[in-house]
Amino acid sequence: MLTTSARLLKLLSLLQTPRDWTGPELAQRLEVSGRTIRADINRLRTLGYPVDATRGAVGGYRLGAGAQLPPLLLDDEEAIAVTLGLRSATGSAIAGIQDASLRALAKVEQVLPSRLRRRIATLQAYTVPVPYYGTGPTVDPEVLVTITAACRDHEQLRFDYTDHDGTATRRRADPHRLVSWGRRWYLVAWDPDRSDWRTFRVDRICLKIPNGPRFVERDLPQPDIAAYVASRVSNTTWRRPAKITVHASAEVVRERINPFIGTVEPVDEHTCTLTTGVDDPAATAVHLGLLGHDFTVVEPPELVEQVRQLADRYRRASPTCATARDTA
Repeated sequence: MLTTSARLLKLLSLLQTPRDWTGPELAQRLEVSGRTIRADINRLRTLGYPVDATRGAVGGYRLGAGAQLPPLLLDDEEAIAVTLGLRSATGSAIAGIQDASLRALAKVEQVLPSRLRRRIATLQAYTVPVPYYGTGPTVDPEVLVTITAACRDHEQLRFDYTDHDGTATRRRADPHRLVSWGRRWYLVAWDPDRSDWRTFRVDRICLKIPNGPRFVERDLPQPDIAAYVASRVSNTTWRRPAKITVHASAEVVRERINPFIGTVEPVDEHTCTLTTGVDDPAATAVHLGLLGHDFTVVEPPELVEQVRQLADRYRRASPTCATARDTA
């Protein structure tokens, strides 16, 4: 038989799961009577935890939202997941979350049982993360909260926006979704002034308060909104656009092209068009060679020239060419 305090913690743990518990279910789990369960529910309410109750055949108990965060009772797998998640968050692009994650991580690790601390330490010791080089943009968490609330409440946003070329403009938009891509956040919104969908970098947004009027939610531009953002971003982050005809089906080429790198559109069942961009023509020429399929560069001219130079270099490096030079 559990003591009263241990039973209350167990009861609180059960009520934290996202479901309703009937009185008999709780009594069976805790091996007590229904009267004891009702008394324990009242004890939790006295301690400040709002336990909601519904009547009827399908009624039961559930822990509601209150003024304070109840103690979280985690099983082994949940504790490991929370610890690893907090450690990953220390490298997040959300401003200020690193310090909060470290504080929360210290509290969690302080109370971890030795068996879990050993498992997590082993995982950490034999796992090598790829470091992120460069500072990169950061986003204020309050901005993310404000934008998501506007998405939920269908309230128009007003903000100053800085384009990728540094041009500042005053904008208004009907927000629909936030998309996290690597260390960047993007807002997908309907622009009423341009009567079209637009994608905004959140770190370039300076919100104006209060929000604008309410709007009627629209159907998203495509069902896979992450792929939509990837295609839009890939077309705007490069210095020069590039178009390549690949002599393979679009399905096959898409398996090798990250949507963030470019978009693949079918021409016919044996040919497709890869639309991407170029910052370094030499590097792009090398990566095109890794596609594993024949291709023709349509534009830009500097990429065409780099492919020609690279092809000549590889040809001279082949054994046949080397033998021919030695014989001559």
